[in-house]
Amino acid sequence: MGKSGSRLLKFLFAACLGLAIAYPSRGLWLPLPARFLVRAGAPEPAEVAVVLAGDQSGNRILTAANLARSGYVKNVLVSGPSGVYGHYESELAIAYAVSRGFPADMFIPVPNLSRSTRAEAVVMVDELRQMNVRKFLLVTSDYHTRRAGTIYRSVARGLEFRVVAAPDEHFHPENWWKDREAKKVVFLEWTKTIAGCVGL
Repeated sequence: MGKSGSRLLKFLFAACLGLAIAYPSRGLWLPLPARFLVRAGAPEPAEVAVVLAGDQSGNRILTAANLARSGYVKNVLVSGPSGVYGHYESELAIAYAVSRGFPADMFIPVPNLSRSTRAEAVVMVDELRQMNVRKFLLVTSDYHTRRAGTIYRSVARGLEFRVVAAPDEHFHPENWWKDREAKKVVFLEWTKTIAGCVGL
């Protein structure tokens, strides 16, 4: 057997050994990539809450509405890109929150045409500056908190904010690899995170 064949055998042996060690301990290391996506804190008093678009469950807007009801903020700015059956997402989100018992005057819709978190951040930060807001709570799904926070820190310079996580029923950091929807969430969010890091 030549040197190339010997190297191949060594590589295959090392790969099999690595898999044999990694598989039984997967419960220890597989949660790490999902946990990394979450970077949020406890809410604190601010002027307004900003709800990011992209949540079909309503958890983001209900989390923000509960922050307002608890006295952390007075109003909730709701981002709403167009294209949801002829409606802006902000319209549907606010209607949903109102149907759950929250007053309509709590919410401020911000319809827009953004198709990415960065484009959305530019729109929302511009709105905040026009309102002379200096401190806000940024509300988004738990898996989206790290990436959204990073983007807003670059766009909202001079403004103070805290990222607050809304739960997502399809995101399970401790066992995401066992659920098809959770795997999609983790894969897509990591794809977007890496794309953002390389400027795509």
